[in-house]
Amino acid sequence: MEGANEKKWKELLEKIKKAHLEHKLDLSTDEDLSIAIMNLVSLEEHFFFTAEKTKKDEYFDLLEEVRNVRKNVLAKLMPFNEGESWCISKHLLASTMRLIEVGTKLDSAGRREEAKQSYDSAFKLYSLFWALRLKLIDVSHIKKAKEEGKSLDFESIMTELINCCEE
Repeated sequence: MEGANEKKWKELLEKIKKAHLEHKLDLSTDEDLSIAIMNLVSLEEHFFFTAEKTKKDEYFDLLEEVRNVRKNVLAKLMPFNEGESWCISKHLLASTMRLIEVGTKLDSAGRREEAKQSYDSAFKLYSLFWALRLKLIDVSHIKKAKEEGKSLDFESIMTELINCCEE
């Protein structure tokens, strides 16, 4: 990266570090919560399909219990929402989980290249979740960047976040 892009990148990294220091973000715990949300969404899906396949409505009751837990956990990560950022976050995490699962199945079947593509897509979505979660991007700039043919490198944001995490 050079010139204006390098300057913007450095500004973004400073914003990450400043948010981390000012808000005492526990990114390690937040990352654990994000993965918990992924699994809770998967549980909701499994309870739904089990209820339908077995015709036992009590699985819908379990689905509701899991949904309530998921909503409470998501509220910890997304206390301030704009527009549909709550649902966007939920779906980004759910899609991330599914793509990881597809990747592991492909990898187990010896289809490493396809698995890698699935993993890469999962990481892009997960990185986008974090960019939105931490308000590191101005959503209005995304359209402008796309119109100008610029790519949005959210994976680099995630990599930097990993480097700033503390146990």
